[in-house]
Amino acid sequence: MKNFRKTADQEAAIRLLSGPAKYVLLFGGSRSGKTFVLVYALLIRALKAPGSRHAILRFRANAVRQAIRNDTFLKVMRLGFPGLKWREQRTDGLVRLPNGSEIWFGGLDSAERVDKILGREFATIYFNECSEISYAAITTALTRLAQKTTLLNKAYFDCNPPGKNHWSYQLFVEKIDPENKTALAFPDHYASMLMNPGGNRDNLPPGYIEETLSGLSRRQRRRFLEGCWLDETEGALWKPGMIDAYRVTVAPPLTRVVIGVDPAVSSRPGSDETGIIAAGRSGDDHYFVLSDVSWRGSPLEWAQAVAAEYHRRQADRVIAEINNGGDLIVANLRRVAPAIACKTVHAARGKIVRAEPIAALYEQGRVHHVGAFTELEEQMCSYVPGNGASSPDRMDALVWALTELSETGSIRHAITV
Repeated sequence: MKNFRKTADQEAAIRLLSGPAKYVLLFGGSRSGKTFVLVYALLIRALKAPGSRHAILRFRANAVRQAIRNDTFLKVMRLGFPGLKWREQRTDGLVRLPNGSEIWFGGLDSAERVDKILGREFATIYFNECSEISYAAITTALTRLAQKTTLLNKAYFDCNPPGKNHWSYQLFVEKIDPENKTALAFPDHYASMLMNPGGNRDNLPPGYIEETLSGLSRRQRRRFLEGCWLDETEGALWKPGMIDAYRVTVAPPLTRVVIGVDPAVSSRPGSDETGIIAAGRSGDDHYFVLSDVSWRGSPLEWAQAVAAEYHRRQADRVIAEINNGGDLIVANLRRVAPAIACKTVHAARGKIVRAEPIAALYEQGRVHHVGAFTELEEQMCSYVPGNGASSPDRMDALVWALTELSETGSIRHAITV
């Protein structure tokens, strides 16, 4: 333990996590130490109760493996528990501690994964990046917070705070039930704490706060630097409620899937991302946003990301905007995946005009996000023409994909190649 020194914020968080509250949310800015302290607290609980079972869940299974199991978990073990021996069953997403306790790592993005994880009872469930998880998935998972041990069963949550319409704000700040909007029967069971990167400065690289976070747009700074819950943006086509009300955990069988692409003009540091959104249409003409794999990198890197998602989703076609780059964009994709089916589109009208028919589909309850896509939804709910915001690359890719699927007629001049 000599190499591990908690920050003042982490000390305060541990006191809160070990207190009487059954459900605890740590919210705040990026790189504030929330995940580290929650994994640490979960491991302390696992070591206190031999044979106990604990789960670390995120919406996507690959994200929990990359961000937690292969990163934060290893750092916590190295710094907080040096010398502690543990065994892994990688195919099961399971780590066993010397006292017989188990740590399960899982995603809630498929019925198979949910059944595998939630076929067991747990003493602790930690929902990492809970702003990406639907409330329906949360309530389902909480039914498995039922293992009988010497511990008080607890659920931990963390997030960079999204909009005030999100279930996490309603539950932990307003203390109301997100489904029926009534006061919580046991409000004292819910506790929350703000943690911001300033309190974790000693563990951050030089310039991260002053340059990286401070260089974001005002709205992004409020969320990722100051840890503020966001208000709705006046004039934006989308409101958080339009998305949250129709969010689902799993998509039904789909008749068609496409990948919308809004290529970045440059791959230099600080440039826009290439928006890459997968979406599909069901037989009853409802639309499902399946993934956001947007990428900031070289033309080769984003083309590889597009091709990988195209094959993973067994998509029918890529829909790519060619305002900046023209035929070079198609050639770029062809170099990576020669057989890829691609349709190019040209933005002859403004973003808002193109987006209005798609926003109307959301208002009708015909578009469903399969899980939560924080960055995409932030762009959708904050972009207003002339407000100084950066180019909404993810939103543009979404609009191209859903326009193609819904055949609204707004891109009839598209050229098939």
